[in-house]
Amino acid sequence: MSVSRRAFLGSSAAVAAATVLPNTVFGANERVNVCCIGIRGRGSSHIDAFCGNEASDVVALCDVDKRVLEGRADQLEQKTGKRPKTYVDMRDAFADDSIDAITIATPNHWHALATVWGCQAGKDVYVEKPMAHSFWEGQQVVKAARKYNCVVQHGTQQRSDANRIRDMKLLHQGEIVGPVVHARGYVYKNGNRYDIGKGKPGDPPDYLDYNLWLGPAKDRPYLWREGSEDGLFVHYNWHWFWDFGNGESGNQGVHEMDVAAWAANKGLPVRVYSTGGRYKWTDDAETPNTQQIDFTYADGTMLTFEVRNLGSFPEGCDDACANSAFGTDGYWVKDRGFFDYQQKSIPIPDGVETPESKGTFGNFLESVKNRNLDTIHGSPEEAFISCAHIHLGNIAYRLQRSLEFDPDAGQFKNDDEANAMLKDYYRDPFVVPEIT
Repeated sequence: MSVSRRAFLGSSAAVAAATVLPNTVFGANERVNVCCIGIRGRGSSHIDAFCGNEASDVVALCDVDKRVLEGRADQLEQKTGKRPKTYVDMRDAFADDSIDAITIATPNHWHALATVWGCQAGKDVYVEKPMAHSFWEGQQVVKAARKYNCVVQHGTQQRSDANRIRDMKLLHQGEIVGPVVHARGYVYKNGNRYDIGKGKPGDPPDYLDYNLWLGPAKDRPYLWREGSEDGLFVHYNWHWFWDFGNGESGNQGVHEMDVAAWAANKGLPVRVYSTGGRYKWTDDAETPNTQQIDFTYADGTMLTFEVRNLGSFPEGCDDACANSAFGTDGYWVKDRGFFDYQQKSIPIPDGVETPESKGTFGNFLESVKNRNLDTIHGSPEEAFISCAHIHLGNIAYRLQRSLEFDPDAGQFKNDDEANAMLKDYYRDPFVVPEIT
């Protein structure tokens, strides 16, 4: 039984009650029919990956920008000889029975709602990072994936890196560098970030469905960048506005926070503090370009995370966005390996195998076809932990005080102001439903 578009147009209660499609059982040679949603930036990589994989076909595209939508459809037709279906409203794609799976590369504030709607429509979901725009949304995505028996994979590619999987297992065993007492992640975007300027309210361009672009977010005027023919936050700089994005810690930072939380392997923290600011630049953006977040776990171990977008040195690593983890007897550096505290390299022990991986998109397709949730690289549960660190850190930054958190209750202790920030405001009818 298909889900009609009408089910997605009503109240959040109507959405929550939508009938789920049975999950497709694929034959050995059957291909997964994919719809890519949000296809201007990262979504274009989704198109290339899934149309280039022998296990899938990109049969539909969806974007609220009609210029982008038609341009990508033209490119795909030239590449494959078949023109994909095109949708402006993702709810129409969810009601399409021919679509097996969806990929989501929209702005962050759409990630959770699109994922939940997709699960309710019986679609498997590959959702870009961060999985959710708020802590509460992440909880609903986890529950939706399990309630509707859908494959949901988080778009943090390092979960599919074979060497990373091997190293994390060794870190958790504690046999090379001892128990991990401090995990660290950092993002130094040298020369990739800049003053975005100031905005001037005006009518949105006719090729953009701005109401759908806003979706769950608060109603706010479209802004044009002063002195430019570009929008201020549409299409990329929405990252630096709290209603739409999560700052750099929730942009490039998600990848490194995911590895740091993976290395720490302690679940959610009990204390969080963050400081920083938006220095030098005098633009209209809201999120910090320099940020430090400190997390403490119940056993006293810690995770630290840094954002520096004004420029920085790689600080001993080959990449200015990286990770390290410190144990009692040595340390690990991403892509460099294990070391003792005399800086001597520690080789991988004999007999330790590096697991096979088909890459982030290949692993997703494998899970879709075999219906085995254990083969998901970046499960919703894992994604929730990593993204929760970002949300908790940003709340501490915005309130500018140290916060105590109860992981079991999923609430801050004795802090109504902080707890109110665990969940977003939603604009009807784009309301993330509470999954029970």
